[in-house]
Amino acid sequence: MIRTRGPVFRPGEAGYDAERDGFQQAGRHRPDLVVAAAGADDVRAAVEYAAARDLPVAVQATGHGLAVTAEGGVLVATRAMADVRVDPGARTAWVAAGARWQRVIEEAARHGLAPLSGSSPHVGAVGYTLGGGLGLLARRYGYAADHVRAFEIVTADARVRRLVPGDELFGALLGGGGNFGVVTGMEIALVPVTRLYGGGLYFPASAEAVAAWRDWTRAVPDELTSAIGLIPFPDVPAVPEPLRGRHVLHVRVAFSGDAAAGERLVAPLRAAGPLLRDTLRELPYTESASISDDPPFAHAYAGTGVLLDDLDPAAAFEAADPEAEPPCIVQVRHLGGALAAPSPTLVGHRRARYALHVVTPLDGRDPAAVRAAHRSLAGTLKGSGTFLNFQYGPATAEQVRAAYEPDVYAELARLKAVHDPGNLFRFNHNIPPAG
Repeated sequence: MIRTRGPVFRPGEAGYDAERDGFQQAGRHRPDLVVAAAGADDVRAAVEYAAARDLPVAVQATGHGLAVTAEGGVLVATRAMADVRVDPGARTAWVAAGARWQRVIEEAARHGLAPLSGSSPHVGAVGYTLGGGLGLLARRYGYAADHVRAFEIVTADARVRRLVPGDELFGALLGGGGNFGVVTGMEIALVPVTRLYGGGLYFPASAEAVAAWRDWTRAVPDELTSAIGLIPFPDVPAVPEPLRGRHVLHVRVAFSGDAAAGERLVAPLRAAGPLLRDTLRELPYTESASISDDPPFAHAYAGTGVLLDDLDPAAAFEAADPEAEPPCIVQVRHLGGALAAPSPTLVGHRRARYALHVVTPLDGRDPAAVRAAHRSLAGTLKGSGTFLNFQYGPATAEQVRAAYEPDVYAELARLKAVHDPGNLFRFNHNIPPAG
């Protein structure tokens, strides 16, 4: 018997399918029990129930980062735990497990502050941060994980713990994902940002255009974070007319300085080729989602990524061949700046200069075949490691290991053996217990 404030669902019951559904439609959890947690006590009760029966535990807020589909066991759904509390004096926010970045952005903006959120505000804040969190202002402020002040977590022994810097497990969570328990909330630092100069420049896709962006990134200040997307736009009315039916290079810019300085910085890039569309402007941080314009609707997709010491424009363009099967949307993010600074977090390969990831909408394609093609493609790019936030779907043991320096991975495996020896929390980018 499990006693919770939130509802509990079993297969076949009304509400079971809705509660296990998520943004990633390539797979759905099929647990024996879904606990729609209303708070940390419900999470504790769910973990206690699972541990007593030797059942594995999965966690889902929005379902963007569905790493492994849970078959059986207990699913803790945290979407009802969406509380966000801002302390403007301390410039911090308490963010509950199910809160999305959009809620945090809106609450912080009331006080002239912003979180280190990513391109998609509908992503769950906690899961994003546990994977590292590579955001719009990353070169200026670093990874989102670098700015966590405290965690509340339910560990495999069904204890609710508050973890702060200096606690053994605190560091393991920062980049270690969901391997050590169910995070029920986190306290994060906010930054004094209210406005950005940002948006997009759209060019006809070519290796030369990729090279122009790469060369431009070598001279920009840390206050400017940018990325590119090589996108085959369909010829449909929903797409802006200049982009319809074209293979496009979309340059995404987020600059935390003023608009005049931003204009000067992007001038060389504007002159690099024929522009199809230009949306750069000064905008409030609350509209930062418009920079990348990621799709907000649930769909099925697969993707993987690698970290690169340098970018080969021809290889990136070739990977984005719209006539290939499967077709790939290639995205590259400029790293460096604060991302390369020393940090106690476990996000690996901080000296990498670019992060490249490929995404394929499944649209009836065989997910296993698409992922095999992605792994083959990633292998040709000679990456220096992986970044788990960009593993959209199951990752191999080698891909998980490659996200960390060897000594860091060994330490995470040791901590896993101490705090979750039965691997109760394994429906994730899993780090098995040492031994």
